[in-house]
Amino acid sequence: MIKRRILAVVMAACASLEGQADDFSDRIDTLFNNLIAEDEPGCSVGVIESGQLIYQAGYGLANMENQVPMTGHNVHRMASVSKQFTAMAVHLLADEGKIDLDADIRTYLPGLRDYSETVTVNAMLGHVSGMVNDSGDDYEFWTSTTGGDELVLESAFGGPFLFNQNFSIDEYFRYIQKLPLRYSPNEKFHYSNIAYFLLAMLVEEVSGQSLRDYADRKIFKPLGMSNTMFLDSPRPIIDGRVTGYNMIGRDYVRDDANVYTVGAGGLYTTVNDMLKWDRHFYQPQLGFDPESLIRQFNQPNSALKKYGRLYANGQMVTERHGESVYLHHGGFFGTRTYYGRYSDADFSIMVFCNDASRNAGDYAKAIEQYYFYPNN
Repeated sequence: MIKRRILAVVMAACASLEGQADDFSDRIDTLFNNLIAEDEPGCSVGVIESGQLIYQAGYGLANMENQVPMTGHNVHRMASVSKQFTAMAVHLLADEGKIDLDADIRTYLPGLRDYSETVTVNAMLGHVSGMVNDSGDDYEFWTSTTGGDELVLESAFGGPFLFNQNFSIDEYFRYIQKLPLRYSPNEKFHYSNIAYFLLAMLVEEVSGQSLRDYADRKIFKPLGMSNTMFLDSPRPIIDGRVTGYNMIGRDYVRDDANVYTVGAGGLYTTVNDMLKWDRHFYQPQLGFDPESLIRQFNQPNSALKKYGRLYANGQMVTERHGESVYLHHGGFFGTRTYYGRYSDADFSIMVFCNDASRNAGDYAKAIEQYYFYPNN
């Protein structure tokens, strides 16, 4: 029987473990075995403590059609967890003296419309640029400001047509250049995938390389992340890549999108490669002065908050269990992801699911409880 679980069920599963072994790994394993059947899409799970993977496993199927099991080593689309890698590429260009984070974005992308206000690179990194997003009620804003009939087209996947769907990066960029701001810069926190797409274009314009190539040369290869890439083309064959699914009613369906714009998303990686990324925050390696660069990277871009959280270069900044936490969720067609770094404890959680009906963040909260309150 296909099961769909949400936070209430996760917490119920936590409670059901009372009286069972207190071993941390056993509790995680029992939780996910209760939540994910062997014949449905599932999740890769990784837990890091002091630079070591103390837990790594896969649950469910990486591909339902061929009954390929999830191993914990699969390649997942990270959705918005990608943003911190885009932000790091931007910071590395600033570290090289090629851009100024406090400069107007039109200094580097002069083809953008004149916003009549200064929109800094830093404001875009922190979602306080005032730029429109590509989802939610921002669709109505696009319609009212551009008058485009295409804005009401229906996607074959259901819902409104996504403007980065089936567009080449260049074509999408030409369209995005025309969009006005929705808010004045630094007025409020307004999450914007458009801003992060434009940051990818900034990297390309300044470095002379695509974000995919620049990040590979400056981030992934130096850190040894050999199974990580920004996928900006439909052509590559990626060994171990999971297939995305979603639950419609009581049945699973394929849930893929032909979207190859990058910056806001588009990163593919594994639990093992994310361990190497995680280590970089404690043992910095990138940039001319790695320690200084990582300190700057972890500084919030503004004092504006969303849901009580600050935002620092692709990382939501908050506190849980008395610990400073840098986290981000990702959600897109066929994928739900979570990466949280509890910096004071040198502890991190990764949950990468190929089922859009799941909530990776809720699963991570259960793992948190097991770790910080082992006797509960």
